[in-house]
Amino acid sequence: MSPIFTPLFVVFGMMLWGFITDRIKVLPAQTADVLNQYVYYIAFPAIMLIVLAETEFKDIMQWRFILGYSAAMGCVYLLSIFISYRTHPKRGDMAAIRGLNTTFGNTSFIGIPLMMMLYPDQQNALTAAAIASLLSVIMFAIVLVSIALHQGQTQRPTITALEALFKNPIIIGSAIGAAISALNITLPVAISQILTQIGMTSSPCALFAIGMVLSGAMRGGSKEKPVSTKSATIELSLINFAKLIMQPLLVYLFFVYLGVEPQMLVMGVLLAALPTAASVYLLAQRYDVQAGISAIAITLGVLLSFITLPIINHLLLMG
Repeated sequence: MSPIFTPLFVVFGMMLWGFITDRIKVLPAQTADVLNQYVYYIAFPAIMLIVLAETEFKDIMQWRFILGYSAAMGCVYLLSIFISYRTHPKRGDMAAIRGLNTTFGNTSFIGIPLMMMLYPDQQNALTAAAIASLLSVIMFAIVLVSIALHQGQTQRPTITALEALFKNPIIIGSAIGAAISALNITLPVAISQILTQIGMTSSPCALFAIGMVLSGAMRGGSKEKPVSTKSATIELSLINFAKLIMQPLLVYLFFVYLGVEPQMLVMGVLLAALPTAASVYLLAQRYDVQAGISAIAITLGVLLSFITLPIINHLLLMG
């Protein structure tokens, strides 16, 4: 059995627990929102800060990893945008959400716990997940601005993008951690342990919340007109092919070309092969663009990754 199956079952088992809890209504209706806000504003910035602060700065600035991962995301995003404009020429907001569905993997809420279980006591695993998460956040900010521009909610794209980045708690926590590392500052043991303990709650809370969010997403709530079964099937197939197969393949090719260290190559490809993040659905729901398709794509991606991730991991270990 592939070694990735155990952490996969743990990760998705916690998501299933959240899904079932939401279905049987054990907790208040707003629990998923509260958990997401806690993870987003408190726990995840804490783990990013302490991971980067306790990593040597030279290990954070892995330019080959950053360049290869960014290039793969960019290629898939542009291809998705191109295909979307061919079918819906005047829907820039739809193209942006489609692009995000095919590129924005769950490198934070799933990637970090998966890396921790696959590579225990290896700091570079968390560093790889942190870098991938930061790049995903930047992509998220670009899409946020694209949608706002299309719907006439902003006339200042550059300023809006910078505001979205600089106000992002994940970016803030990461920047502080990177600065501590660059200045070679050693945090007091008590502060380090506080940040670590808070950060460690991010994984279980996030995974449980994802399950609850997916449960809510499957109940619907979008005002968009329903699409035909044939169109939906084609779109869902393309989204998950691009996210679960094309993106990790491109990451692998770019990493090989750039000469990324073998273990970091494996970590990067696995992170790129993760299913679409649940936060894409939250954005789609907020702007009422592709919300139904996004919910189904995320759920289907989670299920398909039980097949694709072990196969990709096996192929990487063989290589």
